[in-house]
Amino acid sequence: MRKICIITGTRAEWGLLAPLAHKIHNDQNLELQIIATGMHLSTEFGLTYRDITLPINKKCEILLSSDTPIGLCKAMGLAQISICEAYEELKPDIIVVLGDRYEIFACVASAMICRIPVAHLHGGETTEGVIDEAIRHSITKMSHLHFVATELYRKRVIQLGENPSHVFNVGGFGVDAITSIKLLDKPSLESALNFALREKNFLITFHPVTLENATAQAQFKELLNALEILNKTYTSIGFIFTKANADTNGRIINDMIDEFVQLHTNAIAFISMGQLRYLSTMNFVNAVIGNSSSGLGEAPSFKVATINIGDRQKGRIKANSVIDCEPKSDEIIKSCEYAMSKEFQVILQNVKHPYGDGGATDKTYKTLKTYPLEGLLKKSFYDIDFQI
Repeated sequence: MRKICIITGTRAEWGLLAPLAHKIHNDQNLELQIIATGMHLSTEFGLTYRDITLPINKKCEILLSSDTPIGLCKAMGLAQISICEAYEELKPDIIVVLGDRYEIFACVASAMICRIPVAHLHGGETTEGVIDEAIRHSITKMSHLHFVATELYRKRVIQLGENPSHVFNVGGFGVDAITSIKLLDKPSLESALNFALREKNFLITFHPVTLENATAQAQFKELLNALEILNKTYTSIGFIFTKANADTNGRIINDMIDEFVQLHTNAIAFISMGQLRYLSTMNFVNAVIGNSSSGLGEAPSFKVATINIGDRQKGRIKANSVIDCEPKSDEIIKSCEYAMSKEFQVILQNVKHPYGDGGATDKTYKTLKTYPLEGLLKKSFYDIDFQI
């Protein structure tokens, strides 16, 4: 029986992995293993491991009470120490990881030393404003099977020297996450949030941009200034915040969110909304605001506008529903006004999701189940024809 081990460290990551995990779990010829780590096990970030409804085989605690570069480096070290012991106990045949988090990098580096094949989801993408860019490509080089969201991303993974026969364009996993659950209707959502939706509503998620000179505090202050002006412009407007992740200076942003919410009765904040409430909320807002990848991966499926602030997602393929803007309050206001205009509503109705219409989960599951694992560990660098 092939043992497939899924490693997850964040709420957003698990939302994308959950449909795949359930397919593996329901296959009598496969053994699913789950390792939870990172933010999942932190009280500060909502103990989101409780959102994982499948059995968790191992919990690897790594986070320190610090979001400084030194604190995150130490967390990576703890991840390597803990995860290798989990591998020794579980003895997986292959591990499955998604994305570009620093704790996932540590887990994959340990898998390489422990001679365990790695399947990597959502490689080949670029995010020029954050350290995730280098981490993602590094994970690609330590992985053996690659499941990407677009043909361009497939070509990028091959450009990194990966064998084309090991790189599969399956589409975006966010699309499957939406279709795999029954979303809440408006009354049920308002009850679940304990928050009355207004005439106009914004869903806001802003994470630190770790490779920029501007501080997280300065950029987020510009966003809050814009929201303050919009609050005075519209008589019925609601702000729904999801808090920042465990990146450098994430705590500063979360403190600023708390202060804003305390001063505004039409605002609410969540450490973690959970997948059902988050996606259901996306279905009823006028725009998703911030720099989260969900504004690119999930929002287009709802034909809802995304105000993508700054360079955190720079380089990623974007749908026409995404409006890029600088982290300046006046630019954010202009983008929000445009998102709510009649002109942009016409654009939204004709949005085509660049990450496909679904099916990534099923394609990946079938490959993980049947692809021969023998010989995967020895990789030859695949050279492409090029001219200097």
